[in-house]
Amino acid sequence: MAALVREPSEPGLAGLEEELTCSICLCLFSSPVTVPCGHNFCASCLELTWAGLSGSFSCPQCRATFAGRPQLQKNTVLCRVVEQLQGCAGAGAEAEAEAEEQAVGCEGDASLVLCDSCQQAPAVQTCLTCTASFCPEHLRPHRDSPAFRDHQLCPPLRDLQQRKCPRHNKLFEFFCSQHGSCICSLCLLGHKLCHTSPLQMAKANAESVLKKRLVELHNQSEKTARAMNVVKTKQNQVAEAASRKIDLIRIEFSEIKALIEERETQTLKVITDEEKRVSNKFDYIYGVLTSKKNEIQSLRDQIERALTEGDDILFLKRAASLQRTSTKDAYVPAIEMDQNLIHSTYQSAINLKDVVKLSVVQCREARAEVKLIPEKTRPRPAPSPNRATVQKKPPALQHTHKEKTLHQTQATSQTEADTKKKKKPDKVAPILATPIPATPSAVAAKELLDSFLKKSREELLQYAANITLDYNTANNKVVLSERYTKMSVSDTSLNYNHHPQRFTDYSQVLGFQCFRRGIHYWEVELQQNSFCGIGICYGSMDRQGPESRLGRNSRSWCIEWLNAKISSWHNDVEKCLPNTKATKIGVLLHCEGGFVIFMAVGEKHNLIYKFKTQFTEALYPAFWVFSSGAVLSLCEMK
Repeated sequence: MAALVREPSEPGLAGLEEELTCSICLCLFSSPVTVPCGHNFCASCLELTWAGLSGSFSCPQCRATFAGRPQLQKNTVLCRVVEQLQGCAGAGAEAEAEAEEQAVGCEGDASLVLCDSCQQAPAVQTCLTCTASFCPEHLRPHRDSPAFRDHQLCPPLRDLQQRKCPRHNKLFEFFCSQHGSCICSLCLLGHKLCHTSPLQMAKANAESVLKKRLVELHNQSEKTARAMNVVKTKQNQVAEAASRKIDLIRIEFSEIKALIEERETQTLKVITDEEKRVSNKFDYIYGVLTSKKNEIQSLRDQIERALTEGDDILFLKRAASLQRTSTKDAYVPAIEMDQNLIHSTYQSAINLKDVVKLSVVQCREARAEVKLIPEKTRPRPAPSPNRATVQKKPPALQHTHKEKTLHQTQATSQTEADTKKKKKPDKVAPILATPIPATPSAVAAKELLDSFLKKSREELLQYAANITLDYNTANNKVVLSERYTKMSVSDTSLNYNHHPQRFTDYSQVLGFQCFRRGIHYWEVELQQNSFCGIGICYGSMDRQGPESRLGRNSRSWCIEWLNAKISSWHNDVEKCLPNTKATKIGVLLHCEGGFVIFMAVGEKHNLIYKFKTQFTEALYPAFWVFSSGAVLSLCEMK
């Protein structure tokens, strides 16, 4: 124990202790070896550090790397210096004991160990053989008499009973690794089958294992630090990639905005040029009328002067001349702006808006369908006629042909406007007319319909669609509120801007969303279920006239509430239905299945009515409110 004391007694060796300490185990060198960079380590510590490495050998202190594993040789000079330091430490054991005695005395009574002989002086050594502690006076026989030469001395210990076997009252001399406990020599009989070793050997083995574990923890710490750096690097890379994509998307939308603004500028220029042309004509006519007014005023002045002439001869001459002068009434020709040009320009803007709106809705529906279809059964999407050519083009061609595509859209819109003039002007052409195939057989269709009638509300919510009302279709007396999810009727006209898709005769409005394929479910709350209707319709349904009312044509299907009467309407055919007191109505639309179901939402779904047909166009949610007290609200689907 004295050999491990870290405070040398000689002043000349005091400064060498730190230099003679291994930087791995932080103890005095044991068989020191030197690596090529000049640093020294314990041979066993360095072996543990390099254990399991096949390359990349480095110095544990300065991290200098070596091409191969260095040949380690014992540093004999350091060995002698360490031995001298340890010898000096052993020779000065008595001085150290006195210093320890003073230190123990300074610590207070709590840590003081008294001599077992006199029970007064503090002990400086404990004899493990005698199992007693002695002060310097009573320790003298152990140092002077050869009879006590074999006794084992150590720094003073307070509780010696902890070092004794509780069964045999003998000192612990061995360690059982299987049971993890210290045992005495008599306990060896009970541990014959266990692996036992002397305490010093067990301590050396445990120190070796802990040093190895310390090296492993050091390596794990370095690996963890490297992994943290990798994670941080990847995080930065993701942030940079996202930032680059955001910049690219902003550039794309900037180009889209620039193209739309250019289209807006061109469209407004057409109107401005037409207004300027008509204004120039009015300026010319105004100048002609100004000259005529001056001519008339001059003739009036001449007549007035002639009337003041006193000479009869001169008066008659002037009167005869003035009577022969004739004037014509002011004439303003009919000058108007070219209404065909104005209408076609306005219609081109509407068509462009519809194209953009349809593209956005189709993109939203495509994303919703991709989420609903499982990955393994997801079919390959068929190319859309409006988007296939654009998607197949390389990015460079897309940028090159954007402006060309916009002009083509404008030309197409002009052609559509000219075609509509030849047709009935009050009808709106369908936006989508893609037929949707029916189910394979009538039996399968009936089974499909029955399966949906048995579903609970929780099962139907997987097809939920949040519907908003389209402002451009609302009648002038329909009031839209709460972010276009609530409708009521006003007693006075709201004078909305003219739009070709707006209902003119009935207080109706369509949903903004259109459905061409898939299954969709939405709910409508009736705050006063009288004089109102809920249904679906094609986009080609009339916007004015008797056939523009829901259910009074072949392009719409609806359920109506008129006081206590409930009826279904389609193609101007009414069917009276049983009365229900439901205040919330659920609508389930199956485009491929060809049916729409109206049900009362409550603790249990009650079927109100179902329509079965084959849909050939895109379908819009439709609503009708007649009474000023009736209010329809679209429920938010979660």
